[in-house]
Amino acid sequence: MNLFGDAFRWILEPSHWTGPNGIPNRILEHLAYTGLTVLIATLIAVALGLYIGHTGRFRGIAVSVTGAMRALPTLGLLVYLAVLFGLGIQFALIPTIIVLVVLAIPPLLAGAYSGVQSVDGRTVDAARSMGMTEWQILWKVEVPLALPLILGGIRSAVLQVVATATVAAYISLGGLGRYIIDALPVRDYTTVLVGALLVTILALVLDGILILCQRLTVPAGVRAIRSSPGQRSTTKSASTVSTAA
Repeated sequence: MNLFGDAFRWILEPSHWTGPNGIPNRILEHLAYTGLTVLIATLIAVALGLYIGHTGRFRGIAVSVTGAMRALPTLGLLVYLAVLFGLGIQFALIPTIIVLVVLAIPPLLAGAYSGVQSVDGRTVDAARSMGMTEWQILWKVEVPLALPLILGGIRSAVLQVVATATVAAYISLGGLGRYIIDALPVRDYTTVLVGALLVTILALVLDGILILCQRLTVPAGVRAIRSSPGQRSTTKSASTVSTAA
C-alpha cells in the first residue's frame, strides 16, 4: 500500500510536471505514437474491411491473416525490426510504428467488415429497390449503420496500442514507457508503478471518450426502431434506409 502512496505522491510532485521527462511531455509522446499508429492502421484496415464486408470476398483469408497477426510477439518483432532498420535513434520510430500498426490492424479490420456484414440484408435490398448504386449503398446505408461497430474496432485498437506503446522506450524512444524502462534496471519500483498507473489512466480516459462517441453514432432511425420493437420488418428497412440517405 505504501508503494501506491509513494507513486501518487510522485505524480503530484510539481517538479515531475515540467521538462522533457515531465508527465505532460511523456503523455504527449505516448499519444503521438498512438495517434499515428491508429491513423495508419485505420487507413489500411477500415478500407479493406469495408470492401470485404460489402462484397463478402476474402473473408476467410482476412480472418486467418488477422488471427496470425494477433499471435505475433510484439517485443520480439520490435527487436527484429530495430536490428533490420538499424539501432540508431533516427530509425527507432519506424520499427515501433510498424509493430504497433500490425497490432492495431486485426481489431480495426474485424470491426469494419463485421459491422458492414451485420447490416440487415432487407435494408440493403430496400436501398437497391430505391435505385441506389453499390457505392451509395455502402456510404449512405451500410457505413452509417456499421459505424458503432467500426468505432468499437477503433476503441479496441486504441486500447491495445496505448498499452503496448510502452515498448517504444525499449529502443530509446519516449512515451510513458520511459518511466518503466528507465526505472527497472535501478529497481525504482515507485517510478515503475507511476508509469503503469499513467498508462492505465490514459487508457481509461480514451476508452470513456470512445464509448461516448460509439453511442452517439447510432443512427436516429435505429434508435427509434429499438425503442419500438413491435414494428414490422418492412417498416424497419424503409425507415433505416430513409434515415441513412
